[in-house]
Amino acid sequence: MSVHHQLAAVLQEALLAAQVAGALPAFDPPEVIIERPREVSFGDYASPTPLKLARDARMAPIKIAQAIVDHLPATDYIQEVTVAPPGFINIRLTKERLQQVLVEVLAEGEEYGRLHIGDGQKAQIECVSANPTGPIHIGRTRGGVMGDTLARAMRLAGYQVVLEYYYNDAGRQITLLGESTKIRYLQLLGQDVKLAEEHYKGDYISDIARELQAAHGGALQDQPAEYFGTYAKDQIAKSQKETLRRINIVFDVYYNEQSLYETGRVWEALETLQEKGYVYEKDGAQWFKTTEFGDDKDRVLVKSTGEPTYRMPDIAYHWDKAQRGFDLVVDFFGPDHHATAPQVLMGVQALGYPTDFVRTVLHQIISIIKDGQEMKMSTRAGTFVALDDVLDEVGPDPIRYFMISRSGNSPIEFDLNLALERSDKNPVYYIQNAHVRCAGIFRKWAEAGGAPDADAGADLGLLTHENELAFMRKALELPEVIELMVLNSEPHHIAFYAYELAAAFHPAYETCRVLNEDVPEPLRHARLRFYRAAKQLFAHVLGLMGMSAPEVM
Repeated sequence: MSVHHQLAAVLQEALLAAQVAGALPAFDPPEVIIERPREVSFGDYASPTPLKLARDARMAPIKIAQAIVDHLPATDYIQEVTVAPPGFINIRLTKERLQQVLVEVLAEGEEYGRLHIGDGQKAQIECVSANPTGPIHIGRTRGGVMGDTLARAMRLAGYQVVLEYYYNDAGRQITLLGESTKIRYLQLLGQDVKLAEEHYKGDYISDIARELQAAHGGALQDQPAEYFGTYAKDQIAKSQKETLRRINIVFDVYYNEQSLYETGRVWEALETLQEKGYVYEKDGAQWFKTTEFGDDKDRVLVKSTGEPTYRMPDIAYHWDKAQRGFDLVVDFFGPDHHATAPQVLMGVQALGYPTDFVRTVLHQIISIIKDGQEMKMSTRAGTFVALDDVLDEVGPDPIRYFMISRSGNSPIEFDLNLALERSDKNPVYYIQNAHVRCAGIFRKWAEAGGAPDADAGADLGLLTHENELAFMRKALELPEVIELMVLNSEPHHIAFYAYELAAAFHPAYETCRVLNEDVPEPLRHARLRFYRAAKQLFAHVLGLMGMSAPEVM
């Protein structure tokens, strides 16, 4: 159990004891809130719960707080509890409890922060889902990194997670892809054909056409555009998988939209909606009664031409998710889904499934900045910034960090120059350098002939420097951060935490020396243990973000 849950349980017990003793009147107590105080001087943890009890208790919050504190049970990990106006309970942990976190980090390794929120539950995370019509551009990467990072945290919280990529490999965009590839192929054969405005114009289309010409010469010129579309989307999909692998994202499932048509699931979903009375015909089109679910107007599912709109296969796909028995589904969508995502869930609800098992996380756009200028992106026009190109320039770690460095509600400016900077201005460098510094200590220790297990029996009670204790306090927070990420589907919390952990570490590194000759041997061993735990924790946190933990930089 994490420390903040332990403290919540202790205060809850004290509140009930105060009621039994008559120090507080009888009322149904709410869940006790534990949070971090604004200033370290107030304590390690605080509870504002007395402020919320004033009406039920008909007492001043300060008196409620004192009554709770007076009935606290004895513990071996709380050093001090104080009451502060207008009704806060401030708690300070013992140094022994702070020092114990080092033992926990080293003993648990990559399991440190393990929770049981999702034990026995299946979860699916859908992210990226870029159309197989071109290389993945950097703008599509944010949802992928957010989803993969959340998946890592959810697995640590006990969930059985399926990371899934939904390929929109059917419909008009694939038709245009085939036409674009065939035209480029025919141009290579010397034919006077031109791309239309709506066609894809990127160099990658010409590259695919050259592959076909090299393999088949002019033998394919009578093949339909569908043939070229199938080949192009398969090649692009293969390339997309490799690109995502470069950024440390590997999907468990690739789900093709086309399969929904091949199995008839799209039309089965439509027929079921019709049978339930939620679809009507108007002007030759099939309309969904979304107004019955709170929408401002009804929406077209199938056009008068017989072609489904994008809502129809998306409804069928989410219907399939419901039938696969997931306890939780998290969809990461870009800003272009703000309006349509609720309509898809209306479809699932109309098909007879509750939709509270689905969380939709909508993230804002990404701007790429280089040399102070924003780079423009458009897949169809061929002016996108390919993820591969950014990977070649800065590597995967800066991309992964910056993609989760803000809440999904906030747009991101990804400054390529900053990502390459080797200074503390670059948060990626700042965090990874903490791990490098730890590694450096043990490298120098080994070079000096120090025993590799010299710190095994170290007296951690000697670690009393305020900077050491500050780092330990921050180390205790990781389980809380994992819980916050998982319960709210907000992966940015781990990026914030990693930076704060580094900010707590670097002052300790500067002031709490290990290898200096004037450091007494027992303290030296204790600090070796401190830095061994710090190294392990940074590697763990970086791993949760899908980033590397370098030994040197």
